[in-house]
Amino acid sequence: MSNELKTEKKEIESPKTSKDKKSFGVANTSKDLKKSFEAVVNIYTSFNNTLVHVTDMSGTTITKVTGGIVTKHDRLKANPTIAMFIAKRITENIKDLGIKNLFVRIRAKTGNPAPGPGANAIIKSLSREGFKILNILDVTRVPRGGPKKKGGRRGRRP
Repeated sequence: MSNELKTEKKEIESPKTSKDKKSFGVANTSKDLKKSFEAVVNIYTSFNNTLVHVTDMSGTTITKVTGGIVTKHDRLKANPTIAMFIAKRITENIKDLGIKNLFVRIRAKTGNPAPGPGANAIIKSLSREGFKILNILDVTRVPRGGPKKKGGRRGRRP
């Protein structure tokens, strides 16, 4: 009886198991044991630049890439093509750390109705690289009153 139990145990623990045994969660490979960590991707897009700041869940900086790091042309910093290169650089920096899941926070310039052109390109590129996007949040600041706008009573005239 004890020999039968030992042989069954060896079959279960062997790394080369059949597909039906694997579906029950019996096989433990090194990929199963690897932990996947989460990070927060803060994207700030204006119509002049794109900034991406990746932090861990506590807020510690992992990496930061801007449009100026990728290109030297000022007019191209907010371009969606440059945003894809920014996402590529971020991917290179965070793949080594075992990060698989991302929370995305998009911010536009205060008072703007929509983020700049690079935000969608970055999210699309990150999802193509194999990251799982858990949440996309718009954290654009909304002005509530504040100081008087310049221009006078009849507004600013050309």
